[in-house]
Amino acid sequence: MVKELTGARVMAMAEDVPALKRMTPGGKPHPIDRVLHDGDDVKLGGSTLTAHLTPGHTKGCTTWSMKATEGGKTYDVVVVCSVGWNPGYILVNNKDYPEISNDYARSFAKLRKLPCDIFLGAHSGFYNLAGKYPKLGHGGENPFFDHAGYLAYIDEKERSFQAELSRQKAQQDK
Repeated sequence: MVKELTGARVMAMAEDVPALKRMTPGGKPHPIDRVLHDGDDVKLGGSTLTAHLTPGHTKGCTTWSMKATEGGKTYDVVVVCSVGWNPGYILVNNKDYPEISNDYARSFAKLRKLPCDIFLGAHSGFYNLAGKYPKLGHGGENPFFDHAGYLAYIDEKERSFQAELSRQKAQQDK
C-alpha cells in the first residue's frame, strides 16, 4: 500500500510504537500519524520510499530504500537506520529486549540483501558525508555511488557487534 504524505507527518514502525507511547513530550502523548510495517511504501513528492524493519538499535529501527534517477540511469538508494549500539546496551540476557542479539543478526543479513548503489544513513558518519561532499562537482564519478562502502559499513558494524556480544557472553560465564 502506498500513501501520499502531505504536511508534516510522524511515522513509526509498529515495533517502536509501544516505546513511543511511553514517551510524553511536553506532557502530551507522542504524536504518531502512521504506523509502518516492514515493506510499506511511502510516497513523498515524486519518490516512493520503502520501509525495511532492521531492528536491534531499537525494536522498530527503520531502514529506507528508494530509486533515484540521474542522467537517465536508475540507482538503488539505501538510508540505513542504525546497526550500532550505545554504551550500556545489554546484548546478552536483556530482560527488556530478549531477542536483541538475534534481531541484530537478522538486520545485518537483511541489509546485505538490499541492492545499494547510493549509501546514506541516519547519521552522516555512517556513509562518510564529510569526505564525500567536497568531492561533488570536481569531475569523476559521484562519490555517493558507494556500494563497496555500504558493504564495508555493514562488515565493520557486524564485526564490532560480534566482538561486543562475545565480550558480554564471556562476562556472563564468569
